[in-house]
Amino acid sequence: MGRFIANRIFYGFLVMWGVITVVFFLFNVLPGDPARMMLGQSANKEQIDAINKDIGRDKPVFVQYLLYLNDISFLSVHETKNTQSSFYLDKRKYPSVLKLFPISSSKELVLKTPYLRRSYITRRPVSDILADTLPETTVLAIAAMIFASIIGILLGILAAVRKGTWLDSGSLFFAVLGMSGPSFYVGLIVAMTFGYLWSKEFPFPTIMLVFFMAGIIYGIGMGLYEKKKKKLNGKLRDFVIQKFFVFGLIGFFVWMAGYLINRAWNVVPFINHYILFPGTGLNNEGSLFIIDDYGEEHLSLKNIILPALTLGIRPLAIIVQLTRSSLLDVLSQDYIRTATAKGLSYYAIIFKHALKNSLNPVVTAISGWFAGLMAGAVFVEYVFGWRGIGSEIVNALDKQDLPIIMGGVLVIGFIYVIINIVVDIVYGILDPRVRLQ
Repeated sequence: MGRFIANRIFYGFLVMWGVITVVFFLFNVLPGDPARMMLGQSANKEQIDAINKDIGRDKPVFVQYLLYLNDISFLSVHETKNTQSSFYLDKRKYPSVLKLFPISSSKELVLKTPYLRRSYITRRPVSDILADTLPETTVLAIAAMIFASIIGILLGILAAVRKGTWLDSGSLFFAVLGMSGPSFYVGLIVAMTFGYLWSKEFPFPTIMLVFFMAGIIYGIGMGLYEKKKKKLNGKLRDFVIQKFFVFGLIGFFVWMAGYLINRAWNVVPFINHYILFPGTGLNNEGSLFIIDDYGEEHLSLKNIILPALTLGIRPLAIIVQLTRSSLLDVLSQDYIRTATAKGLSYYAIIFKHALKNSLNPVVTAISGWFAGLMAGAVFVEYVFGWRGIGSEIVNALDKQDLPIIMGGVLVIGFIYVIINIVVDIVYGILDPRVRLQ
C-alpha cells in the first residue's frame, strides 16, 4: 500500500511539473511588454529596463524558468549574502521561511510558502489575490456538486425503477441535453430566464392554464373509464400526467398562434389574458457577499442559486446516467431476487440493498467532477459576476496580467491533482485490485 501511495504522489508531482512548464512557456512567449503596461506609454527606456529587471524579464527564458520553479516550490535554494542575485532570499517576497541546512557558504535550502509573484497592474501578491477569491469558488463548486449529487441520484433511481416509461426516457433526454450545453451558454440562458425575465412577476397565459386543467380532467375521466373497461395500459397516474403534458403542449401552440394573429389584427379573444405568478427574486449577477449603500458587507446566499444550478447541470447529467445503469445492473443480481422472494418491501430492496451497492461508480464520478468544477467555474463566474478565482482569471486575461493568470491556473491544477490522488488512494483502500494495476 505504501508503494501504491508513493507512486500516485510521484505521478501527481510529474503532472504538476508538466503543468508548470506548459503554463510558463505558454505565457512567456505571448506578445506584449508588461513593463510598458505597468508604466504607461509615456515611460522611458530606463524605467522600462528597471521594471523588467525587477520582475526578472531581463534574463534568458531558461533562467526565468529556473527562477519561477524556485519561487513556486516549497523546497528551494536561495542566496543569503549576495543581495544582487536573482536567487536572493528577500524577506519581502518570502515572509514565511524555515532554513533547513546550508548547501554552500552563501546558499541554503529553505522550506517556504510558494511565491506566485505580484500582479503587474495592482502590484499585490498573487497569493493574496487568490486567497481572497478561492474560498468563493470553493463554496460555489461545493453547492453545485451537492445539487448535482442529490438531484442526479434521485433522477437516476427514478429512471431505473421506471425503466421503459416516459420518466426513464425523459431522464435520459435531460442527461444528454445537460452534457451538450456549454457552461457559458447555459449560464446566459439561466441568467436571462430566472434572473431577468422571471426575476419579478411572471405573466402566464390564461389559455395555457385552461388547457392544463382540461388535460387533468380529461385524463382522470378517461382513465377511470378505461380502467373500468380494463383497457387502461399502465397506471392511472401515468395516464393523467401524459394527458396533462399533451394538452399543455396543445395550449402552448394555440396561445402562440393567437398571439401572432393578435399582433396584426387583435381579433382572437382570451389570448391576451394573463395570470401573474410570483417571480424568483434572484439576481442575474452577484456574489456570496454584497456591499450595501453604506459600504458594509453582507452575506447573500440567494446569489449562489443560479451559478450553482448552471455549474451543476453537466455533472448532474453524468450522475443520472451512472446511477441508472449501475442500479439496473444491481437489480438484476441474484441476491436482489432472493430479497424479493423473502417478501421484503420494494422500497427496502431499492434503498437498503440495491442503492448502497450501486453507488461506487457514482461516488468516484462525484469526487472527480468536483475538481473539474473548480476549473469549469471560470466562465460561469464571469457570466454571473461571481467574485471567484474564475472571474479573476478572466479579468486578468483582459488586462494581460500574466502572474494572476499563471497563478490561478497553477492553483486550479494543484487542486485537481490533489483530489485525484486522494480519490486513487481511497479507491485503492476500498478495492485491493486497484493496487495491483
